[in-house]
Amino acid sequence: MPDAPLLDCLVIGGGPAGLSAAIYLGRYRRRIMVLDSGGSRALWIPTSHNYPGFEGGIHGRDIVGRLQGQASTYGAQIATAVVDRLERLPDGSFSAHCGEEQWQARTVIIATGVLDVEPAFPDVRRALADGSVRYCPICDGYESIGKRVAVIGRGNGGLSEAIFVRHFAETVTLFSVTEPITLTDDDKKRLSGAKVDYSPAPVTRLAYDDAGQMQLYQGDGPPQRFDVVYVALGTIVNSGLALTLGAAAEPNGELIVDTHQQTTVDGLYAVGDIVAGLNQISVGMGHAAIASTAIHNRLRG
Repeated sequence: MPDAPLLDCLVIGGGPAGLSAAIYLGRYRRRIMVLDSGGSRALWIPTSHNYPGFEGGIHGRDIVGRLQGQASTYGAQIATAVVDRLERLPDGSFSAHCGEEQWQARTVIIATGVLDVEPAFPDVRRALADGSVRYCPICDGYESIGKRVAVIGRGNGGLSEAIFVRHFAETVTLFSVTEPITLTDDDKKRLSGAKVDYSPAPVTRLAYDDAGQMQLYQGDGPPQRFDVVYVALGTIVNSGLALTLGAAAEPNGELIVDTHQQTTVDGLYAVGDIVAGLNQISVGMGHAAIASTAIHNRLRG
């Protein structure tokens, strides 16, 4: 759409952080567009109990739906699109491309988030929807109180998460899905002090039974059953669009921003889990408030 009017801001990513930025920018009476792939991991939250204002919890789809409606109220346009190329033009504006479609904006907010690395078993999405597979003990560790929990990482990768979860759970056992767990003496002291067990042999299969329990298999042995499995296999950071423009990032791909959420590329801002720091919806919404206000002031001046 080469003849479309120049946007004040293009928001790439329609999860809670991107939509919060759209709400702020809409209320600042800015011409904005949100391009969303539909893949926000917030959509997979079965019930969030730490999203402020909802005493009984709220489903991730309801969070996103409410934010979409609110953003639309203030004039934000929301389109389903996967941006395959982002360019910075000689005049300092940006051009985003999705196949034959094109958008041009004076500024851009990247809110494309991260993807959780899922364990490989057929019923992972059903177990996730039921709350038997979880990724974020900061978000929902409270819901593991009194339960038997397994934490699966790579090698020793889940050690810190297992200790964190033990604050809530009745029992916690650490597993690995790729290689045996090999602990140092310090690792053993940390686990022992937190009363966390570990099982050295790699997990060879996971299953979700009709009773709502996770089954972990190691070799030919019988399954071990748990109420909840926390997955600590890492995330894939969707920062490729910003990196191609030269934005600085941490080794894992998380973008480095200043106090106004601007990346090292002038006019390119980043909010939410794609930014180095604590991955929480409330944090991403705070990023959005900061970035959108900085953009409004930039354009106003």
